[in-house]
Amino acid sequence: MLGRRDDSLAFTLVVGATVVLGALTMLTLLSLSGAPTIALVAVALAALPVVPLVACFVWLDRYEPEPTRLLVNALLWGACAATAIAVLVDGVGGLFGPIAPDVSLAVVAPIAEESSKALFLVLLLWWRRREIDGVLDGIVYAGLVGVGFAFTENVLYLTAAYDGTDGLGPGGLEGLTSTFLLRCLVGPFAHPLFTAFAGIGIGLAVTSGRRSVRMLAPIAGFSLAVIAHGVWNASTLLGRAEFAGVYAVLMVPAVLAIGALALWARRDEARMLTAGLEEAARRGLIPATDIGWVVDLRARRTARQHAARCAGREAALRMAEYQQALIELGFLHDRLLRGTAPDDWSARAADQVERIRTVRPHVAFPGQVVPTA
Repeated sequence: MLGRRDDSLAFTLVVGATVVLGALTMLTLLSLSGAPTIALVAVALAALPVVPLVACFVWLDRYEPEPTRLLVNALLWGACAATAIAVLVDGVGGLFGPIAPDVSLAVVAPIAEESSKALFLVLLLWWRRREIDGVLDGIVYAGLVGVGFAFTENVLYLTAAYDGTDGLGPGGLEGLTSTFLLRCLVGPFAHPLFTAFAGIGIGLAVTSGRRSVRMLAPIAGFSLAVIAHGVWNASTLLGRAEFAGVYAVLMVPAVLAIGALALWARRDEARMLTAGLEEAARRGLIPATDIGWVVDLRARRTARQHAARCAGREAALRMAEYQQALIELGFLHDRLLRGTAPDDWSARAADQVERIRTVRPHVAFPGQVVPTA
């Protein structure tokens, strides 16, 4: 069995190589459009919803911040790897026989695209399973993959809309504007929403002690992602009134439901973190007085600011490292309490305890003196 370092290296190599190949593939497709200026305009327009969407997922991830490198990997996988895989799968499928455009849009595309996006979650679960502690982690990673995918797909659609090669209108500024309104303003949440269902399924699986849930939740989540995607695509084949009805009756409530679930999971993480840290304190692994400086987000920030003000940037970095070690240990102990501890629980907990004992003498919370060395 691969060790933790080997797992991380394998994940990095596979994801990195696939992202690079995907990026080359998508750049080739854009270059074949023959309109580099319009492609640049399309990139700028497609990027507009990316920042607020990414900000939302990063905000949700504040209780147990995932490694920035992995969040970037999720975004790049969606933007480069998943889009290229979906294009290639769709192209290969056409070699076996003609597929009606409506069938391709409503059936083939949702399966191919959701599979290519969910593959990142599978790789994460296979090689970096310790990074997924629950439903919120699944939503964050899946959502960022969806944001990246939507960005590149929007670039392609906007370019085709201007060129008039999308078959939906005369092209030019009129086609570009209508596509921008539909894809970037009306439905920028679509791909993150679809993939979030798969993320929820995986999040439920890793936190459940029941074998049936661990087996069926990811399948159910992926199936819902494909169904939601198919319904959305099929609605674009109908008239404007029908599309508006699907948007209002199905898509908006789905977004609100996923958002409510994410907020609930975010609040629940505070409870889980508290329970886990209290268990660690009962075992004498951490000072109980430090728990409040980690569970409360405002207190976390206050502690780092206090360290920086009293002893500089290095002290703030040590405080952040100490807080992160407590967070990791707290969620590990919570999973132990719930009976869903990972197989390598002891080794991971020991790593965090050693990290805590190494850093703790060099940090001090407000009311204490910050060590200068």
